[in-house]
Amino acid sequence: MQFGMIGLGRMGANMVRRLTKGGHKCFVYDRSAPTVDGLAKEGMTGASSLADLVKKMEKPRTICLMVPAAFVDGSIDELVPLLESGDTIIDGGNSHYHDDIARAKRLKPKGLHYIDMGTSGGIWGLERGYCLMIGGETDVVKRLDPIFACLAPGRGEIPRTEGREKLGGTAENGYLHCGPVGAGHFTKMVHNGIEYGLMAAYAEGLNILKKANIGKAHESHEKDAETTPLRNPEHYQYDFNLADITEVWRRGSVVASWLLDLTAQAFVGSPNLEKFGGKVSDSGEGRWTVAAANDEGVPAFVLTASLFERFASRGEDEFQNKVLSAMRFGFGGHVEKK
Repeated sequence: MQFGMIGLGRMGANMVRRLTKGGHKCFVYDRSAPTVDGLAKEGMTGASSLADLVKKMEKPRTICLMVPAAFVDGSIDELVPLLESGDTIIDGGNSHYHDDIARAKRLKPKGLHYIDMGTSGGIWGLERGYCLMIGGETDVVKRLDPIFACLAPGRGEIPRTEGREKLGGTAENGYLHCGPVGAGHFTKMVHNGIEYGLMAAYAEGLNILKKANIGKAHESHEKDAETTPLRNPEHYQYDFNLADITEVWRRGSVVASWLLDLTAQAFVGSPNLEKFGGKVSDSGEGRWTVAAANDEGVPAFVLTASLFERFASRGEDEFQNKVLSAMRFGFGGHVEKK
C-alpha cells in the first residue's frame, strides 16, 4: 500500500523504514530537507512540501502525522485544502483524545477520514515493531490493516495467552482497533499513565536499595533536635550492586519487564547514573489520565503520585518546601539545616 509520513523524527523515520522493508511504498516529508533526502536514498519517495507529498500519492491517500501534539492541528489545517474526499489522516503521536473527537467532526463534512493511532515502541520500534492502539471508523481501519499489521510486532516469541485462540482478533499481533475516534489515544493515554507508575516504583525501590548502607555512616550523622536518629544502624549495612540486582530480577522474577531490561542496561554502563540530572519530564498523558480518573470518579493513587513525583523532580516543589520551613521556624524556631 501507499503511505505518507509527515514528521521524520525518531519515531516517524523508523516507522517508514519498517513499512518499506515490508513492501509498502512510502512518501515522506519533513521540514528538514536533508532528512527527507536521506530517506529517499533508502528507497522512499521524498517530497519538498505538503502539496508535493499529496500530489505524488495515489487516491485514496493515507497520510500519517508523527509530529508533536502542539503542531498536529496546524498540519491538518495545511493538509485539508490539498486532500480529497476518501483520503485519511492518521495522528500517530500523543494527542489528547478530546482533540481527536473534534478533528474527526471537523473533517467529516469534507469526506475526510481521521484515525488516532496511539503508538508505543520508541526508538526500538524499527527492530521490535510498534504496539498500536487505534481509534476510528471500522471500515477505514480494516482497509488499512496491512499497514497496521506491518508496523506491529506480531506474535514473536511471546507465549500465547491460554485460551486466546478462541477469542481471535489482532491484539496478540500487537495492534488493536480499540473503538471509535479517540479510543486509540484514550488507551495510549492510560498506557502512559501506567508507565509513569511502573517507572516510579522501580526508581523508588532501587533508591531504597542504594541507601541501605546508611548505617555505616551513623557515627558521622549530625545529632541535634532537627535530625531524626537512626535507631538501628546495624540494620542498614548493605552495599548493594544495583547492576547485579536488576539483572537477577530479569531472570524469572515477577517484576521482570522491558523497563527493567532498560534499567539493567543503564546500570551496566553507569552504576551511579552520572550523566542523568534526575529532572523527569512529562509529555501530558499522565496528567490526562489523572483528569480522566477524576471525571470518572475512580481512584488512581499510584498514577497520581507518580505524576506529582515528576513535577517534584523538576524543582516545582521548591516554594512549597520554603513554606514548610517558614511554618516550622514560626511555630518552633526551627532553622533550616545547611
